[in-house]
Amino acid sequence: MNFVFISPNFPHTYWNFCDRLRRNGVNVLGIGDCPYEGLEQGLKDALTEYYRVDSLENYDQVYRAVAFFSFRYGKIDWLESNNEYWLEQDARLRTDFHITTGVDSQAVAAFKSKSGMKLYYAAAQVPTARCHQVTDMAAAKAFIAQVGYPVIVKPDVGVGASHTWKLSGEEELARFFDALPQEPYVMEEFVEGTIRSYDAIMDSRCEPLFESSAVFPPSIADIVNDQGDLAYYVADKVPPALAKMGRRTAKAFGAASRFVHLEFFQLTRPKPGLGDVGDFVGLEVNMRPAGGYTTDMMNFAHSTDVYQIWADMAAFDQRRLPAGGDDHFCAYASRRDGRQYSRTHEQIMERYGRQMAMCERMPDAIADAMGNQMYTVHAADEQAAREFIRFVLERQ
Repeated sequence: MNFVFISPNFPHTYWNFCDRLRRNGVNVLGIGDCPYEGLEQGLKDALTEYYRVDSLENYDQVYRAVAFFSFRYGKIDWLESNNEYWLEQDARLRTDFHITTGVDSQAVAAFKSKSGMKLYYAAAQVPTARCHQVTDMAAAKAFIAQVGYPVIVKPDVGVGASHTWKLSGEEELARFFDALPQEPYVMEEFVEGTIRSYDAIMDSRCEPLFESSAVFPPSIADIVNDQGDLAYYVADKVPPALAKMGRRTAKAFGAASRFVHLEFFQLTRPKPGLGDVGDFVGLEVNMRPAGGYTTDMMNFAHSTDVYQIWADMAAFDQRRLPAGGDDHFCAYASRRDGRQYSRTHEQIMERYGRQMAMCERMPDAIADAMGNQMYTVHAADEQAAREFIRFVLERQ
């Protein structure tokens, strides 16, 4: 099997995907813009060959790299980056090279468009917030008359929570339209709830080989826009109601043979037409693993190896890794440079050093969303996870 992995060095722990594929006897071919000598040794060992391009943004260069691998090694069986940023380019390459093991250019539009997702959620019988495609001020006011303030505005096609805002009144609405970007935007009714993810590795029949769930702050957008501190945690188990809803959603979207990250609101206040406190509401579908080092946090929380489970899915369409040991929580907290916190780095390490799973600087490319200095620990339960977060992020 020939597997082309796009940008295998970012995030840096993604070399594990390539390593597990190699262990399964897969021919792993990497394409990236990092010099070969800059790759981690584990990644070098996992790759059969690496093709460096000047820029992964240059489709012609990446196309030629895939064509070279196809000429040298034969038909390409898989092509993947597991990265939201390259999702559309991955799909285009699959279409151009007749690679049928992933979504093509036509299908990816449904995964990328926030307004387009609504039809698939409806097919899965998953409630979602009412949505309006932004056109002009009059239409926006008519929509707000139905749902009330506040409302959320965000790019119809976008990565993460960038360029997403909450509008709470007429002045903020006017400022939004004064600076309205050229790309299409959507406006949604505001939902009060905690963001909870359904993370899974799906086989070719859209059946889960692995499931996990993380709990995020109510507004990632505010953290990105206001440069706030990010903290979240992977839970020990997936709530049964969320698991059922996540599986239905994955099937409705045709998320076969993929690592998926599906986001839901868990309501903290009842919302007419959506549900009561504790119910789940569809938020967003991402056909790739959760961002940052969440895949590693899943491993820590579930005593498993999601990289191996994913590689077994790709190579054998089954899970070969047995269930891990005890499930517990894994918590992440990150600080921003230039802020004054109550505890020093040394105090954090003194208290949590034995529980520390990861402690490192975050790459500049994801620091806006993920913070500059991160700490990730094993936690026995939800209370311990929350106490760790408070301890790290408490300010002077």
